[in-house]
Amino acid sequence: MRTIFEIAAESRKDQGKGASRRLRHAGQVPAIVYGGNAEPVALSLSHQKLILLVDKEQFYSTVVMVNVEGDKQPVIVKDVQMHPAKNAVMHVDLQRVLEDQPIRVHLPIHFLNEATSPGVKLKGGTVSHMRTDIEISCLAKDLPESVEVDMGAMGINETVKLSDLVLPAGVTIPELAHGHDAPVVVIHAPRVEKEVEGEAAEAKGGAKAAGKAAPAAKAAPAKK
Repeated sequence: MRTIFEIAAESRKDQGKGASRRLRHAGQVPAIVYGGNAEPVALSLSHQKLILLVDKEQFYSTVVMVNVEGDKQPVIVKDVQMHPAKNAVMHVDLQRVLEDQPIRVHLPIHFLNEATSPGVKLKGGTVSHMRTDIEISCLAKDLPESVEVDMGAMGINETVKLSDLVLPAGVTIPELAHGHDAPVVVIHAPRVEKEVEGEAAEAKGGAKAAGKAAPAAKAAPAKK
């Protein structure tokens, strides 16, 4: 299976909040690797090396090789917990990958030809990204790095749903199996155009109302 990143790790026996704090003070990040028909194993990773990877999109959508003291294991990154106030990794969850077992991964969605789509370029529509990533299921060998949505032919008020996405062979979307065909991206009519149409409708309605108004009362005849 194809891998892009490799991380060096050490197994650890001490666990708990106190042990995790000591690891972080020593420049390490507590982590755990689980799944793959094996028992979970607590690890420690280098924070200095890890912080260079957590901002990379591919880090979360590809198989990562973890080198645990010479024993290399393919994994996927399931969760990265960041410090709420500073750029620091607090904990990492990793899942082992087996060649014959499907994995579920969140992939980024890349929107192509958005600015040149007829709905935007010719009609001035606005784009709403309903999803920026999507969970897929596949074997590790079939794992793509991202999902692409070509918006080159989209017009006003057109929507791309999950079922419209073009996926490589062997890749499925679990949501669709449960009947949830959610929208991914929509091109809306320009807001100014909607406001003008609304004002015109109001003006037309007002004119009709004025036309139906009761006639003015006739003046009483002058007394002789």
